[in-house]
Amino acid sequence: MKKIIVLLTILLMPVTGDLVNATPPEPKEFKPYAEDWYVSTEDIIWDIIFPAIDKRVIKEYGVKDASSFSWEQQRIVNIVYNNNHSYDISLRIRIPDNNNPLEHMEDLVKLRVYPSCDSPKIGCSHGFKVEVLDYEHLNK
Repeated sequence: MKKIIVLLTILLMPVTGDLVNATPPEPKEFKPYAEDWYVSTEDIIWDIIFPAIDKRVIKEYGVKDASSFSWEQQRIVNIVYNNNHSYDISLRIRIPDNNNPLEHMEDLVKLRVYPSCDSPKIGCSHGFKVEVLDYEHLNK
């Protein structure tokens, strides 16, 4: 038994020496988030208007605990450019029914987005703003 332990110790000595001198792997180069992802215009619009819709949905459905409430984006129905340098966006959203998880409610939300503008050339002077114009329950 002593011979086997001595033999194993002699065989494992060179292996453990390599582990002591091991170097950690080089960190990978950091890449910007969007470089590896495809982002569409619709994704950008959703990112801009999401907080305004979220606040309005919580208000419409009287949710006390906003962390447990959710809604899903469906699609953008219409975008209209106004001559006051704003955009009206109509979109459908889907809200899960709390009573029946297989059912959902669809709503239509109309928003106005004011991009920040300060140009005497085109006659606008306002900051960035998103406001909900209309909220309609499509099925109740």
